[in-house]
Amino acid sequence: MAQTSHDFDVLISGGGLVGLTLALALDQGGLKTAVIDRLPAADLLEESFDGRATAMGFATYRMMQSLGVAGHIGEVQPIEQILVSDGRIGSPSHRGGPSSLTLHFDHRETGTGDEPLGWMIENRRIRLALDRQVATRSGITRFAPDEIEGLQIGAGQVSARLKSGKVLNAPVIVGADGRGSFVRKKAGIRTYGWSYDQTGIVTTVAMENAHQGVAHEYFLPTGPFAILPLMHNRANIVWSEKTSRATALMTMSRSDLEQELARRFGDFLGAVKLDAPVWSYPLSMELAATWAKPRVVLAGDAAHGIHPIAGQGLNLGLKDVAALAEVLVEARGLGQDLGDLAVLERYAQWRRTDTMTLAISCDAFVRLFSNDIAPVRALRTLGLGIVDAIGPARRFFASHAGGAVGDLPKLLRGESLGAPA
Repeated sequence: MAQTSHDFDVLISGGGLVGLTLALALDQGGLKTAVIDRLPAADLLEESFDGRATAMGFATYRMMQSLGVAGHIGEVQPIEQILVSDGRIGSPSHRGGPSSLTLHFDHRETGTGDEPLGWMIENRRIRLALDRQVATRSGITRFAPDEIEGLQIGAGQVSARLKSGKVLNAPVIVGADGRGSFVRKKAGIRTYGWSYDQTGIVTTVAMENAHQGVAHEYFLPTGPFAILPLMHNRANIVWSEKTSRATALMTMSRSDLEQELARRFGDFLGAVKLDAPVWSYPLSMELAATWAKPRVVLAGDAAHGIHPIAGQGLNLGLKDVAALAEVLVEARGLGQDLGDLAVLERYAQWRRTDTMTLAISCDAFVRLFSNDIAPVRALRTLGLGIVDAIGPARRFFASHAGGAVGDLPKLLRGESLGAPA
């Protein structure tokens, strides 16, 4: 097969939510990018591809507005309140659902005026919006379906040989290709982490009573259970169960699974009916030992995969996008080599503290709440009540949930990167 060579400023391995958002951010800054993904774009846009939804923080939603993506999304559900509590599994003697003592947040904790805590958006709608916006940008070239078969990391550039025979050259390649990242492996970057022996069960339900824009997360002995409001009085469910139990649940009939959901919901939202297929994913922690090597840098799940307990997985990846794009655009404006380790380390250092803080916090919450030990349960319930009574503590957690903590990149402030002069 004859080879053809193409030159770009940045190669992006992975055409998912993080990869396409990064391409748009770099394009806004005047950089020419190539996005390589093994799946056809049409497959990623199918409703059956992925049933997840994202609780997009107000800061990351600002970036979507700045990049022109938000206008293509269509249906978004504002999160007006978040209620966190211990939970119960129902039995003939008592109802399931959240306990009466909750830690609550609303937009007043953010200090951003009328801006909600965040927005619930189905992932397929984000993908469709990104696809539409990318199609308008001449500086972005997509190679899909295609995949990298060989990667040469040289002194002055990286060359990716694709299965199609094309060779793509650039000063730097970004691994935005998920937990099993090909780029990370080829660069020899190790990971460390552990399994939680939990499986995430994801689906969408329709409810009898109005959810009023309230997101609920309550903690059951087997793991957290989140009810995340969607448009048309539906909710995305992120349900963590012991893997052995989850395997049994996934084989149940639709009606039996609805009964299991009702036992956990309680009756405060009325009757609950499945409104989508049911998906499941193993839950684990996976962190890259380093985010950058000469000519190679990681973003999103390729750098950090965390438990979904706080709903921050995609938000972390989008914050990576904002920081990495700003660093690379600034480096180009200064005439620096985009693949130089000193440049890439500026990004890694910018994002490392925030990511590690959130990863450690999520891990601690999983271990603290995924049990039914009576003294521990009493102490954590008391702790939720104490935090709820302290305004500054609530504001601290709300700012983290919204993604507005630390030294924010321009895109997370709603500003444009702009092309360098």
